[in-house]
Amino acid sequence: MGNLGATEILLILLVVVLLFGGRKIPELMKGIGQGMKEFKKASHLDDESDKTSAEHKEEEKK
Repeated sequence: MGNLGATEILLILLVVVLLFGGRKIPELMKGIGQGMKEFKKASHLDDESDKTSAEHKEEEKK
């Protein structure tokens, strides 16, 4: 993705408003925020799982 200037960002926002309407945008942003929160949570749990399995493998070697 290249550098976005102010004009491009305004154009994108205008298109979003036209497609979704002003009332739907807060709901859309809330959904995106919840999705990102769930993704980070799952990613964090996966990292913990990887650490636990690595520790378990080290204990098996002993």
